[in-house]
Amino acid sequence: MSVKTHFSIKDLENLSGVKAHTIRIWEKRYALLSPERTDTNIRKYNLTGLKKLLNVTLLYNEGVKISKIASFDENQIQTMALDLKSINKESFAINSLKTAMLNFDSDHFNHIYNTLVEKRKFKDIFFSIFVPFLNELGVLWHTNSIDPSHERFISELIKRKMIVHIENQWKPSSKKSNKALFCLYLPENEIHDIGLLYANYELEKSGFKTIYLGQHISLNILDRLAKQHENIVFVSYFTIYPEVNDLEPYLEKFNEIICSEKSFNFWILGNKGGLIKQKSIPKNITFIHSINDFLANIEKITTL
Repeated sequence: MSVKTHFSIKDLENLSGVKAHTIRIWEKRYALLSPERTDTNIRKYNLTGLKKLLNVTLLYNEGVKISKIASFDENQIQTMALDLKSINKESFAINSLKTAMLNFDSDHFNHIYNTLVEKRKFKDIFFSIFVPFLNELGVLWHTNSIDPSHERFISELIKRKMIVHIENQWKPSSKKSNKALFCLYLPENEIHDIGLLYANYELEKSGFKTIYLGQHISLNILDRLAKQHENIVFVSYFTIYPEVNDLEPYLEKFNEIICSEKSFNFWILGNKGGLIKQKSIPKNITFIHSINDFLANIEKITTL
């Protein structure tokens, strides 16, 4: 399957946030873009046109009139967009991440990240830039505006940076050996682990020992860990799986397999918490609805 290199006007709308009707007006009135046409007269845009529109969007959202933008050539537009990074860092960074993703350009990604990390803390970068970008990415993927290869490429680059930060803060002497051991995993068929990696980052930052198992872990594997350690808190992130109808059976199976001899706390992050009735959740299981709630739970254990 070939990688997507041509885009419909709906794709451009999804990627830039500019309505298709407005894009058509900009083309007709200002000749801002020059799409190719299919045999049935449907617009088809290449990567160059898409990247130009992303830069135009940055300038337009900063108050530059579209008539003025249209008077500049492509290089001038790109230069002006680069100059805006000191004015609106988040939108500039997110648009730049889109460009790096569409070009499969890891060097460009690293340049963006290194520029950000010079002045901002990792937590700020994660929540102000990575999270909004990843949320937008999910929409783009579901609307077929990008290929799965685009999403996997940029996600893996983000995960590399997260792992580096986790490793850089590791200090043996800071580990709370008398406190809980955290085991982080994703259930079978779940592969979206960026949220779980961030949870691991915060736990390591707070000085806790962690066992990070990652994706696609069966309950039988967790059972072996439960038999080896007395005080484990299991942590997972439910994004896609288990599916809604399988949530309650999964929790029941967790307690049946993992907690047959001793009860273990189980913290679950992700958007599935609001899909299950509170009264049906076992007492040892906690659905955590935000990262602030997660940090509050960590603080409670820290102060015990």
